[in-house]
Amino acid sequence: MIGITQALTGGCQCGAVRYRLKQAPSRVSICFCRMCQKAVGGYFGAFAGSALDDLVWTKGQLSIFASSEAAERGFCSSCGTPLSFSYRGSGRISVTAGSLDDPAAYPPTLAHGVEGRMPWFDDLCRLSGSSTEGDIPPGEIARYRSRQHPDQES
Repeated sequence: MIGITQALTGGCQCGAVRYRLKQAPSRVSICFCRMCQKAVGGYFGAFAGSALDDLVWTKGQLSIFASSEAAERGFCSSCGTPLSFSYRGSGRISVTAGSLDDPAAYPPTLAHGVEGRMPWFDDLCRLSGSSTEGDIPPGEIARYRSRQHPDQES
């Protein structure tokens, strides 16, 4: 895991919104509830939680959607990347774990909303697979060059 003395940073896909955590996340979780599924466009949301005061937005402006009376979700209005979740007034916020520059550093330790877990979810890791570049014909690789903001600021 990344030590709390190192910069813990992340941001959106296009790089318009960036953040830094002053401390390591206190809890990393996934949520299978239907609201999180729709918010991230996937089968679950993955979140790294911390005190609100430990999160600094270092670039750009976060856009907010109030997904319920209690909760709000932040995202980049330029590229649409989901970036945060918080219960209003709680003093806590979670960044989306996939938006961390090093998402592998903090594996989830807790699951929420398990009633929304797909019945076939346990089978996913047994699917056959290939690498990203393995699916692209060699003469086409240049067309697939990423325009995504690089992890870490240069």
